[in-house]
Amino acid sequence: MLVVGHGPAAHRLVQRLHELGHPGPVTVLGAEAGPAYHRALLTSVLDGALAPGDLALPPLPEGTVVRTGTTAVAVDPRRRTVRTDDGGEYGYTTLVLATGARPREPLAGAGVLRTLADCARLGPGHVTVVGGGVLGVETAAALRRAGRGVALAHPGPYPMADRLPPAAGRLLADRLTGLGVELEPEAEVTGREHGKLRLRDGRLLSAETVVQCAGVTPDTALARTAGLVVRTGVVVDDALRTSDPYVHAVGDCAEHPGASPGTHTNAWDQADALAELLATGRGGYRGTRDVVRPRVPGLDLVTLGRAHEDDRRVMFSDPARGRFAELHLRNGMLTSATLVGLPRAIAAVTRLHDHGLPVPADRLALLLGAPPTEAGPVELPDEAVVCRCNNVTKAALTAAIRTGARDLPALATATRATTGCGSCTPTVRALCTEVRTP
Repeated sequence: MLVVGHGPAAHRLVQRLHELGHPGPVTVLGAEAGPAYHRALLTSVLDGALAPGDLALPPLPEGTVVRTGTTAVAVDPRRRTVRTDDGGEYGYTTLVLATGARPREPLAGAGVLRTLADCARLGPGHVTVVGGGVLGVETAAALRRAGRGVALAHPGPYPMADRLPPAAGRLLADRLTGLGVELEPEAEVTGREHGKLRLRDGRLLSAETVVQCAGVTPDTALARTAGLVVRTGVVVDDALRTSDPYVHAVGDCAEHPGASPGTHTNAWDQADALAELLATGRGGYRGTRDVVRPRVPGLDLVTLGRAHEDDRRVMFSDPARGRFAELHLRNGMLTSATLVGLPRAIAAVTRLHDHGLPVPADRLALLLGAPPTEAGPVELPDEAVVCRCNNVTKAALTAAIRTGARDLPALATATRATTGCGSCTPTVRALCTEVRTP
């Protein structure tokens, strides 16, 4: 098996193949020179909370051949070979593309944030972040925590305008302003000239250092050399198989109707599904639940699912205390939700969404923090991912508890669980209590 790409999706795939007993040799080609790392935590490097080395993922199983600093440039599907930029050629019986995504056309002289090298290249002085999506919000907040002057230029009336209702968007804007981020709404950037950003309405914004966080596009260049069917991404079926039966695709480069593009959960779900299919012949990818939670310390915000016109809507608003919730329900089940400033409700509603549980009749009690009735963490399967930020399963946490890590700080040190967005903290705390130790 040959895997092109060395990011979290590829790493998870190879790890799970080994755990499921896949017998064949696996070769991984990675364009970056160093080991695989957790890209979702790059903003923690920007703010100094983590050193670059802290993002490194565990070594792949013994016997895996990893070629770093090696870029695949062409696929020959007839001969089943991949050619690399150093003149090498690698054969395959099964090829997996995990080539990720690349930033959209960047502004002249603007930086991006996709790799550790991008973090190191960030220029000095005041920073203008272009793009009001999740990455733009996380990047602006991280740079402020690092003591940098930051402006966030975004095309909507408030950040994350494509995901948030107005009341939630205003709370997010207030939170960012409170952190010291200078917001520039309705700022559609068309170019850069003489140290300034040119906006569509004719305004000019000072821009000493610019970081562009204005979206990505699937990296399909290699797939096109193989003649695979490509729309926005590489088109795959429920077996994550492309139009060539010997070639699969996972992660940000793949296009599947049930995917949630751009999220680490999507990449891991697809990697897990493909590993099971290749190792056992069973299963299939059935989609990824859509959950977005910006990694900004102190910002309790989540948006999940997608609403439908005929959903029943439940709304709670308390702007004076920075709290807002909007639930969309169908037949007593949650289809989407947006919550701000309600940490206990966020944990409860997220678990309802993840496990497909009905919403309790007392919706106000739920939003004010009453936990829903559900299976406790002990009843979760061992392979369930408890900490999605760091890809920590229940099995890994249980093993750490049984070898002596019996409280939250010890588990965080042993597994890195709870050190990302923190939404897994209630489940990890419950495991500390419920798992029996020898």
